[in-house]
Amino acid sequence: MHDIKAIRENPAAFDAGLARRGLATLSSSLLAIDEQKRETMQKLQDAQSRRNSLSKEIGAAMGKKDVALADKLKADVAGLKDFITTGEEQERVLTKQLNDALAVIPNLPMADVPAGKDEHDNVEVRSWGQKPSFAFEPQQHFDIGEGLGLMDFEIASKLSGARFVVLKGALARMERALAQFMLDLHTSEFGYSETYAPYMLREEAMYGVGQLPKFEEDLFKTTSGHYLIPTAEAPLTNLVREQVLDEAKLPIRMTAYTPCFRAEAGAAGRDTRGMIRQHQFSKVELVSITTPEQADAEHERMTSCAEEVLKRLNLSYRTIVLCTGDMGFGSRKTYDIEVWLPGQNAFREISSCSQFGEFQARRMEARCKAADAKQTRYVHTLNGSALAVGRTMVAILENYQSGDGSVTIPEVLLPYMGGLTVIKRPA
Repeated sequence: MHDIKAIRENPAAFDAGLARRGLATLSSSLLAIDEQKRETMQKLQDAQSRRNSLSKEIGAAMGKKDVALADKLKADVAGLKDFITTGEEQERVLTKQLNDALAVIPNLPMADVPAGKDEHDNVEVRSWGQKPSFAFEPQQHFDIGEGLGLMDFEIASKLSGARFVVLKGALARMERALAQFMLDLHTSEFGYSETYAPYMLREEAMYGVGQLPKFEEDLFKTTSGHYLIPTAEAPLTNLVREQVLDEAKLPIRMTAYTPCFRAEAGAAGRDTRGMIRQHQFSKVELVSITTPEQADAEHERMTSCAEEVLKRLNLSYRTIVLCTGDMGFGSRKTYDIEVWLPGQNAFREISSCSQFGEFQARRMEARCKAADAKQTRYVHTLNGSALAVGRTMVAILENYQSGDGSVTIPEVLLPYMGGLTVIKRPA
């Protein structure tokens, strides 16, 4: 959510930020609503002040037994009451109109975000690892999984429809092993606090992180009015909503392993086979709550934590900074981490780490205050996948495959796999 006061003070900067995203100028239309609202509020204040003054005059007239004057003043007060009632309703309408307009405007990119229209204009900032070479034509993950008899899309389709999967045996265990490995790494080495949070949220919580109203068609909504979470970002970030935090205790770092649910309404025809894009998947998410001064360094730190997971798994990756035209709705700056998939002969996204500035905090009314400060200020929020568990499994299957269809288990996962070192088709 944008600050209308900041737009009022510097509309040119606001429009310039939108222009970098390829959007039309909006300050004039927003400020027109804002001006009308402020004029209405001023008229209301004047009317209320006049009503208070008249009430005193009525008392004075009654004290002088001037009934005629008192009756006239009472009639004036009655007229003001009707004016105030109408004005308060107009103010509510204008406030909603302004908030609704602000709620669907994306965040403004930071100055160092590269300009561009789409993913073709993203910029690689670093890469790591060696791509594996094979003496055979590498298969894609779904062929490997189905060949092992441990990945079943057909039965999942009968149960739930398209974009679901059933994992069995060693692959089901690997899903759990990956989550445990990631959580252990982030909590024991990187200082994130493991958190268990709800998988269903109320409308105001989804609004708080910018999922509503913009992305309603991509969400699953229950008959109770709750929304299934698209990522643990939603509940974790909302844990600080409507609070004033002690700046001395920031940053707050949280992590959670949760199922995630996405309707993928805007992704028709993309990755229709396999586990890359599903309605239900799992992720280990990182969320940080910081002061404005801490946010940039925390963004770099969070991204490095996500990268470390891939390093420990010995999976080649590259990190890119998204251009202005490819950034998410609420982000000021985003790093995507893309892992190498030999079966696709391509890098594919496995993590996205973003900083939001005060964009989400304004929606949640999440603030912080230093001990010696008189005023509160909005916190800054960040989140990142570390990692998407299903996509990590995809990467392991494709990078650790053998010519006989078996898959070697990465060394760091061995403690979690119950003595299993290689996944073969069950006899």
